[in-house]
Amino acid sequence: MDDSARFLAALKNRELHSVRQVPKADLHNHFVLGGSRDYLKQKTGFDIQPLKQALCAMDEMHVWADENIGSRFDSREMRELLIEATFVQAKQDGVSVLEIGEDVWALGAYFHNDLDELVNAFETAHSRIAPDIELRLQIGMSRHCGVDDLLSWLEPFWGRKEFYSIDLYGDELAQPIENFVPIYRKAKDCGLRLKAHIGEWGTAEDVVQGVRLLMLDEVQHGIAAASSEQAIHFLRENKIRLNITPSSNVLLGRVKEMAAHPIAKLYREGVDVTVNSDDILIFGSDVSKEYLSLYDNGVLSAEELNGIRLNGLKSVCERH
Repeated sequence: MDDSARFLAALKNRELHSVRQVPKADLHNHFVLGGSRDYLKQKTGFDIQPLKQALCAMDEMHVWADENIGSRFDSREMRELLIEATFVQAKQDGVSVLEIGEDVWALGAYFHNDLDELVNAFETAHSRIAPDIELRLQIGMSRHCGVDDLLSWLEPFWGRKEFYSIDLYGDELAQPIENFVPIYRKAKDCGLRLKAHIGEWGTAEDVVQGVRLLMLDEVQHGIAAASSEQAIHFLRENKIRLNITPSSNVLLGRVKEMAAHPIAKLYREGVDVTVNSDDILIFGSDVSKEYLSLYDNGVLSAEELNGIRLNGLKSVCERH
């Protein structure tokens, strides 16, 4: 039985363990909150509990993070433990393509401003825990940081071939998206895959504007685009990928319930979508659970979900 047949059977039989045995991608995972809670509990004794009910604002998520994470991991040793936990989680979940990375400010905070140390932390954990996973290292930036600071922190990263992509995350309303144009022009010149978090809290128009201004290849979330046929057409015609995290969208109050998730509309209208985990420690759902939840709630058929799974595993050259 090939992988597609095994995946279809696992979904239809609602066998989470079997879903986890089939290769899949996780292209939207924030490693600080994307690891195995069991592994972290085993190593530290911290029992990090996921959300039990939907929130209404990002500020409420920050409160959760302060209460459950706080400053417990504010050291080089603990930062490396979070990296390890992410590879442990990904391996257990059957992830074969994993895109994760570090925030640019953390280079000075945890790695002595030595980029080789940072890269080695990821590559060592990768080779020791899950060498069969294709690791795509990402450069992370927060919208809450000033652009001049970001440009300064980014200097060591430019031209480093270990990095696959760059991503912008945080509060979409923190500052105008156009402020980041100089960064993305430089990132494009360096050959990085261009990504940003847009359309989780913003509008369909924000998604289109962000893609145009930053020349994005992919959007993290982007679900607001489902409300606009013009935005859907734009994403489809320009082959912009949306890396969607369904449980996160529900638990942050961006989607009323899983059964109503707009990933179905986006996929059926030809938008390139993938299914991903986001913050596993907060939302309590890995990629396999996401697929099973979408199937259980009648959002997409098993065959459609398998198509999304296969699409996430394709390389850039295979998709274009």
